[in-house]
Amino acid sequence: MRWQGQKLGETDAAALPGLEDRSSVLRSVTTPEFAGMTFHEVLSKSALNHVPGASRMPFAWTINPYRGCSHACVYCVSPDTLILCADGRQRPLKNLEIGDEIVGTEKVGDYRRYVRTTIQAKWSTRKPAYRVGLADGTELIASGDHRFLTERGWKHVADAETGQRPHLTTNNRLMGFGIGPVGAAIDQESVAYRRGYLSGMIRGDGMIFHGTYPSATRTREINMFRLALIDAEALERTREYLEAEDVFTRVRPFTVASATRTAADAIHTAARANVETIEQLIVTPTTPDTHWFAGFLGGIFDAEGSCSRGVLRISNKDADIIRLIEDGMRTLGIPHIVEPPRSNDVRNVRVTGGLPSRQRFFTLTTPAITRKLDVVGTAVKTASDLRVVSLEALGEVQDLLDITTGTGDFIANGVISHNCFARGTHEYLDLDGGADFDSQIVVKVNVVEILEKELRKGSWQHETVALGTNTDPYQRAEGRYKLMPGIIETLAASGTPMSILTKGTLIRRDIPLLVKAAERVPVDVQMSIAMYDDDLQKTIEPGAPTTQARLDTVRALADAGFRVTVFLMPIMPHMTDSVAAIDDALARIKAAGARSVIYGALHLRAGVKPWFFQWLGEARPDLVSSYRGLYPGVSAEAPKGYRQWLAKRARPLIRMHGLDGRHEDDYPQRGSRSGQGHVESIWRQGGVQPTQRPSAAVTFRTTGSSTASAAQPMLF
Repeated sequence: MRWQGQKLGETDAAALPGLEDRSSVLRSVTTPEFAGMTFHEVLSKSALNHVPGASRMPFAWTINPYRGCSHACVYCVSPDTLILCADGRQRPLKNLEIGDEIVGTEKVGDYRRYVRTTIQAKWSTRKPAYRVGLADGTELIASGDHRFLTERGWKHVADAETGQRPHLTTNNRLMGFGIGPVGAAIDQESVAYRRGYLSGMIRGDGMIFHGTYPSATRTREINMFRLALIDAEALERTREYLEAEDVFTRVRPFTVASATRTAADAIHTAARANVETIEQLIVTPTTPDTHWFAGFLGGIFDAEGSCSRGVLRISNKDADIIRLIEDGMRTLGIPHIVEPPRSNDVRNVRVTGGLPSRQRFFTLTTPAITRKLDVVGTAVKTASDLRVVSLEALGEVQDLLDITTGTGDFIANGVISHNCFARGTHEYLDLDGGADFDSQIVVKVNVVEILEKELRKGSWQHETVALGTNTDPYQRAEGRYKLMPGIIETLAASGTPMSILTKGTLIRRDIPLLVKAAERVPVDVQMSIAMYDDDLQKTIEPGAPTTQARLDTVRALADAGFRVTVFLMPIMPHMTDSVAAIDDALARIKAAGARSVIYGALHLRAGVKPWFFQWLGEARPDLVSSYRGLYPGVSAEAPKGYRQWLAKRARPLIRMHGLDGRHEDDYPQRGSRSGQGHVESIWRQGGVQPTQRPSAAVTFRTTGSSTASAAQPMLF
């Protein structure tokens, strides 16, 4: 390899923000052989990484000479955090997907303003969680690495474990509007909310008529209900809510669009029973609860409300309705005033307190009309008391999510939140988890020297060390840096067992060293080979070695005396799960000399699923509906029925080919000196926990190794 065209990087903390506490940056290198990639050579302060005690992994120690992965194969707040979307609504982060429009911020002139942006990436991790409490009652659950915008700039939730970094302290003031104390959640699906909405909407803008119509032969009774609106969202919600009460209406045009008038449709019914039911539904309950008031305010706002130039008003001249609006505002804790009547006796109930109060109103009442909720273009002015009043470590590891956006930030529980750091290996580097993970590679050039010192300590217990739990130790950059030979020799010389998981064929270079190491300590080797169709393999993992090259590597390792385990993961429904496909894969694995196979069905966690469906829509659009049926909503696993079906198909074939390896449900205890626990654990847990991701494993599985399309890195 020609290592030329080098560029020296910064040698201070600015080179890679976050590394200053753990490593010293020597230089940053680019080379034609790795177009689009930058290698940041660092002097690391540690080589051995201890897996947190709370982890379910059966190994306790790992070594990761690289952070990021040059294979180009495809992090963080609580999943329940409310994210401000471009339509003005706040939705839980767990319900958002790549491509969704949300709100970020940009500096425009002298002010930072709310602007539209899109979600470009989404991923999950497990991290120790912290609770941040603000003076207005807003709470945030985030990792210690996450950053929020304060009046003094971006600050992490907590200080670094070693050294220091800007972090939150009490009385720091966050920027945004907050959401205040959440209190009891409003159930929009409840009967009380539904009837409250109908009451507000129909009493605000509907028409109910009872009368008679004389004709030549008799007097006919007339009963009629009609609701005409220019906003289809509110009209459709009203119609659906009425249908839930067994009241069925028809839709018809009401006005035609003209130069001075907007087109409107109407729902109507002339059935007496329907009209009488509607009259009963909109009556105020004797003791309306919070849900009814939330629905009522949502309905009356859709019918008679406006939000323009930062002012939210609801107008009406009916004294009873004005009184109900006031009661609802007090019940939900929304500050307001009632303005004096105008000349036509119409009065306005106006929400006070600026954007924080308006957003609280929208979050609790959930109006249907999107155009009234827009905040884009509004200047960021922090009217709420967003001082940090409490900051506590929760003492547990939690599932957390993060996203990458076009603006580099998003609005989380009403405060401005920085894109965290993407995949676990880049969490302290201020780099994202999409392109940066694949193009900004950190190389611990002194890892062997540091490892030797750590293994000489009297406290070292010679537990199995797993390589490949984070990023592939035999990624292409290893051809230049040659770190693995020193790691292998150092581990073996100290009497430390090792386990290596890779999809890189470069491991063949080190087979003689591995053979010598195996004479002194247990050495386990695993190769990840998921795709046996060449076209599919190139589509899913274009930067990785071919299937045949990896099978040839299995043969070379087997000929050298290693019992190689192959990961046949993921088996993909409708693509690689046929008897013929599995049988062919196993035959090729057996012919290559492998001793066992670990298989598993496709597994898609929250941060993985959007990437996969994006790829599926491009590569196999004919399968999108089938996969949405197999992996509905937030479901990560294939249905139990499918997994049982797959087991009945795969297990006999594995036995027939003499590749009886442990099944996914079997895994050893943590601390075992056998490296086999490494493989089993990654399969069992669907990818290594907290911040460790086995990029070596080629699977569409949680934080397991990733794959890429030609255009976009993908994490499956």
